[in-house]
Amino acid sequence: MTLEHNTTEQPSWRLFHGDRASHPLRAMPEAPPWRKPRADPKLARAYDDKRPEMSEATRQRGITYQASEEIVQMVNAALHLRRPLLVTGAPGTGKSSLIDAVALELGLGEPLRWPVNSRSTLREALYNYDAIGRAQHRANRQEDADALKDEDFLELGPLGTALVPALRPRPLLIDEMDKADVDLANDLLNVLEEGQFHIRELSRLPKESYAVRMFGSEQKVEVVKGSVARYEFPLLIITSNGERGFPPAFLRRCLQVKMPDPASDVQRLTEIVAAHLDRDTALQAKSIIRQFVDKAAAGETVATDQLLNAVQLVFGGYRLTEADRDAMVERLMVSLAGNVR
Repeated sequence: MTLEHNTTEQPSWRLFHGDRASHPLRAMPEAPPWRKPRADPKLARAYDDKRPEMSEATRQRGITYQASEEIVQMVNAALHLRRPLLVTGAPGTGKSSLIDAVALELGLGEPLRWPVNSRSTLREALYNYDAIGRAQHRANRQEDADALKDEDFLELGPLGTALVPALRPRPLLIDEMDKADVDLANDLLNVLEEGQFHIRELSRLPKESYAVRMFGSEQKVEVVKGSVARYEFPLLIITSNGERGFPPAFLRRCLQVKMPDPASDVQRLTEIVAAHLDRDTALQAKSIIRQFVDKAAAGETVATDQLLNAVQLVFGGYRLTEADRDAMVERLMVSLAGNVR
């Protein structure tokens, strides 16, 4: 039995190409049955453009990013399946910059960022309510038209803002998740699965809806009955340096990709240097790139940031002597592990 192939030309499944060109995302492809939109599409249309403009620093990181074929495939899978992408790898391999490359190419605006540490909580990622500030204001306020309202003391967090309804996904970086308390991954399960949360402080207030500020912005969105629910799932990129593992329930909700080690590929390193500086500099820096690769092959832990710093210092017009150049290359590319295996 032979399978019949549909000869009708189908659009490419690649939304993200990883070629550092502009491919604006106009509309999302159909979601899987278990990840269908939740919020009112009218809200999604109204709020889709409520996203910050991309900064020059983010644009620079995005335009210089070197995405491998595997990374491109997994980003597209995450977009189609509406699943978070867990990106693992050694420090300095470009995990945190991936979100910038995707947001830049697809025109999704400045990515939201949640840098995780050992004290991070789900609550802070969803919203922050300044109860002390509200109480002080109530005690001191005058009865005038400029008095602050209760909702003025509430701001959505980076994850809460990412869940504001939109036709296109809002990009969010959850950075260094492995530094979190062991319970945080489990706390995230319901939000990752459902894409909604409740602000209990608003439920206690008399009105049905309140205008709440989005994270790091003066823009506001209406929160009805204390509930925030996504339309499209946000594009979540979660990074980990591999300092510890995650529970199976968390991992099954994510797609996973490991960053390739650029130190094993001279050509890839050359392209990285060329993207950040220029082609001529990359060609002149062959010996430094080779020295970097040799260090990695000898078991030293080195990051591409160190290579870029060394190349910039040597070829950036700082008028170092040859002895200074050799010494600084060695010092700038010292093993991050503090010793050699």
